[in-house]
Amino acid sequence: MKKLLIYIVIAGTTLLTSSCNDWLDVLPKNEQVSPEYWKTKEQVEEVLAQGYHNMRLTVPTLIYWGELRGASIYAYSGKSKQELQNFQLTSSSNECKWASFYSILNVANSIIKYAPEVKRQDETYHESVMNSNMAEAYFMRAWTYFTLVRNFKEVPLIVEPYMTDEYAVDVPKSSEEAIIAQIKLDIEDALSTGAAKEMYDDEDWTGMSKGRVTVWALYALMADVCLWSEDYDGCVRYADMLINSTSPFRPAFVEDPEQWYSIFFPGNSNGSIFELNFDQSRNQSPDDDATASTYPSPSNIYPWTQSTVAALQFSNAMCKRLFDEQTDTWVTSNTVRGYGNTFILSSGTVIGNSNTEGYLPFKFRIGGKDGLSTTRSYKDANWILYRMADVLLMKAEALIWKGGEANFAQALELINKIRTRANVTTLSVQTNAVSQENMLGYLLQERDLEFAAEGKRWYDLLRFGRSQNFKYKDQFINMIIENNSTVSASWIRSVLKNTDAWYLPINQGEIDTNPMLIQNPYYDVTAN
Repeated sequence: MKKLLIYIVIAGTTLLTSSCNDWLDVLPKNEQVSPEYWKTKEQVEEVLAQGYHNMRLTVPTLIYWGELRGASIYAYSGKSKQELQNFQLTSSSNECKWASFYSILNVANSIIKYAPEVKRQDETYHESVMNSNMAEAYFMRAWTYFTLVRNFKEVPLIVEPYMTDEYAVDVPKSSEEAIIAQIKLDIEDALSTGAAKEMYDDEDWTGMSKGRVTVWALYALMADVCLWSEDYDGCVRYADMLINSTSPFRPAFVEDPEQWYSIFFPGNSNGSIFELNFDQSRNQSPDDDATASTYPSPSNIYPWTQSTVAALQFSNAMCKRLFDEQTDTWVTSNTVRGYGNTFILSSGTVIGNSNTEGYLPFKFRIGGKDGLSTTRSYKDANWILYRMADVLLMKAEALIWKGGEANFAQALELINKIRTRANVTTLSVQTNAVSQENMLGYLLQERDLEFAAEGKRWYDLLRFGRSQNFKYKDQFINMIIENNSTVSASWIRSVLKNTDAWYLPINQGEIDTNPMLIQNPYYDVTAN
């Protein structure tokens, strides 16, 4: 059987076209997997690889959903993208389609259901391997539902595979609480067997331990889910499983500023937990375009050249934040996440002006620690779902929400650990006098700068606005208004005062197909 890496990297093409693969005999092009298919351990890995491929295909959506409404990244072209960032999306838009995510779910559901059957038929499929494969599938299902619940709040909760054309499509939405409970149960089930791997050993793919699900990825996801669901003690507990681990295979926050570059080039760094891998060198056909197997790497989605009309740029407000952190010496910047690293000037922007516009994301084009003088040859940057800096700041946020001087002090220490690695001045805060709101402001600013363009901004703001019974709802709305300069403040305020508008509409095509689906309340024109 071909190496799993190749299945993952060439975007499933081999899985769907290889004449020597028995998959074609039982796997129709609509991705329904017949129960008769499941015979060998190799077949389980083939379907598992398809799950990673399906995850990779969601990267553009992860960027648009995770960034545009947060107003640190702007769509300067593309009508539907601009409607998304301006809270003007309707159910007819392709931007709210969720089919690609349900494709991941079908793969995960299939493995969870049928891997035990394969074990009964294939005596070489050992239980530990089966449980490891199932842990990966549980992660896929949990992560996918977590993505959906943060964007739609309520979606159909399906835990059985779609096997035949007769599979029922009339599945109603489940509540957010029910979906979160299922997500946590899946992660707990994945961890319960102890089979989730700490690392993978493959001489052909040294990055496998970052490009496939590990126990560390499960801990990170659970910490994230706990933070979202306001289980702050749970968030701290799972974050500490990463932070305090003594395993030789653990991911670790790397404090050397120069190691920041390795996060993005070549990727799969020590500080990484889980990322979706792209690799131009894995093109299998000599006739392929140089980027054929790298789409949709973030290098393909974000601008590759310094165009003044680039489709995705940092917003004016974000440019100001980036510039404020940037040192006075532009070419030899002291902050590793500054000019030539996190961002670059678009053509026509003058160095030395107010620098409140014209910045493009650059971290997915970095080719080494020399910044602008060393750029990638190909558009194949990985998409990072979790890295240790994220976990440190998750813990910091949970501590701030818990409140109290001791928790504030510990959170500040974690924030400053990130700032020290970035080569910027640490924050000096009187933790016995500072408010929770101000501490959350420091935290959100740090996450904004550290994870710029990495698809996290909207969810960070959404947690701020909705947590603890909408404690900071007004501040959340004001923050969106302050950052979004492409639509009027009165429009944003009128929309966001309705918390149902914080989520996406269900695509009308889904509602037409599934009569049990009810439109998200804000977008239900029949109720208005």
